[in-house]
Amino acid sequence: MTFDLTSYIDKMGRLVDNALAESLPSIGGPANEVVEAMRYSLFAGGKRLRPLLCLAGAQAVGASPESVLPAAVALEMIHTYSLIHDDLPAMDDDDLRRGRPACHKAFGEATAILAGDGLLTRAFGVLAEAGESGRIPADRTLSALAVLSRAAGHEGMVGGQEADVKYEGRNVSAEVVDYIHLHKTAALIRAAVVMGAVLGGGKKDRIAALDEYGRKVGLAFQIIDDILDIEGETDALGKPVGSDQALGKATYPAVHGVDASRRMAAGLLTEAVDHLRDFTEDAEPLKAIAEYLLHRKT
Repeated sequence: MTFDLTSYIDKMGRLVDNALAESLPSIGGPANEVVEAMRYSLFAGGKRLRPLLCLAGAQAVGASPESVLPAAVALEMIHTYSLIHDDLPAMDDDDLRRGRPACHKAFGEATAILAGDGLLTRAFGVLAEAGESGRIPADRTLSALAVLSRAAGHEGMVGGQEADVKYEGRNVSAEVVDYIHLHKTAALIRAAVVMGAVLGGGKKDRIAALDEYGRKVGLAFQIIDDILDIEGETDALGKPVGSDQALGKATYPAVHGVDASRRMAAGLLTEAVDHLRDFTEDAEPLKAIAEYLLHRKT
């Protein structure tokens, strides 16, 4: 029987959205605008890929997706914060995100910066509170927090963003592009799968296999994103196409060409699925997600 990924995404997406809504403060009081901006960006749509991978990572090691929801929430908050800051004039200077005005266009730059800061901070709070309350074992929560911190900070996403900005408009090597993609994008995707497995009580060999799966899926995801910036459509993507080339971004197509980049992404996704060969049918969602990413248009 073919795994029904669409139904799985719908079900898990509802779980995540409900948990996100419960995890943010209600709008009101002197700081109401920054909370409104946080909600504006958090509920602007999107694939919820990182939460989905976290829930599927837990399922792959035999845990229930619901048991790791705080980590899924934290991941989406951090991803959303990164998008708010990426769109700022000092970064990529994008006016459109997910088909509507970017946060700084809707609320102003100062509030957008604070909204990103608020989401980043709240993300670690949501996960820490789950360990403090006993909802998730404290030792597993501590390990997951360490994974998330490395992936989101200078060793991961922040470092990748710095390199991305630094090398705009410059001729770069394949090694530099690999660094940017593995850190700016793949690090948090990789962390999502690993956090699900860690919080789900996975054994070390299983976590190591899922770590490799996540690394290759994360890199492939960004390569495909690079291709879509050339071949995609603005309405489908919810953001302008061609912006990478306009900014002189370091991308796979710029270094390797579109056809070679597409082959590389396909090879990485095949290798990612191969890391799941010793798992049970509980890993079917992860296999289906890899297949979906290869053919995605948004």
